[in-house]
Amino acid sequence: MTQLFRERVFWLFFLLMIAAGASESSMAQWTSAFAEASLGVSKTVGDLFGPCGFAFCMGLGRLWYGKRGGKVELSRYMTWSGVLCLIGYLTAALSPLPWLALAGCMLSGLAVAIMWPGTISLSVGHVRGGGTALFALLALAGDVGGTLGPSFVGLFTRAQENGIATGILSASFFPLLLIVCLLMLIRSHKKRNNTKQL
Repeated sequence: MTQLFRERVFWLFFLLMIAAGASESSMAQWTSAFAEASLGVSKTVGDLFGPCGFAFCMGLGRLWYGKRGGKVELSRYMTWSGVLCLIGYLTAALSPLPWLALAGCMLSGLAVAIMWPGTISLSVGHVRGGGTALFALLALAGDVGGTLGPSFVGLFTRAQENGIATGILSASFFPLLLIVCLLMLIRSHKKRNNTKQL
């Protein structure tokens, strides 16, 4: 673990995992209350197209990647997934149309599908000799994100007098963080490959 803590790339993956966990959990845990309180739809409709729609789309995303994922570069795929997740969060929080906002919730479910497992897969090729300690620490980071994200939404919701849309908007920070971390990782990988060639 001491060796891991000394590697910059490990801390990049730690942040990446926090962002992945927060991006997934923020919407998953708040979408039902968000649909009912902010969008004005019934609890049944809110639950069906909120958390259920989110989970269904996340399942579809993992199914697609399981079938076709070998043909795409994981880091770039995750970057575009982060962009898609950010669009989903912004659509859910800012759209004046309830159905479009719910579509944003479902879109974010599709986008987060690969984030958690993808981060673990990427770490294997970038962090040498991590072993069990690496996976344990990344799981811890994912749990931190899974706690931090929904808490972030709750704090901003309370600050705006139960404005859940503002809370959801604040959580768009996490997919943005994920995108930044992935771009840094891609840049670092390219730089390392260029150095090897020289």
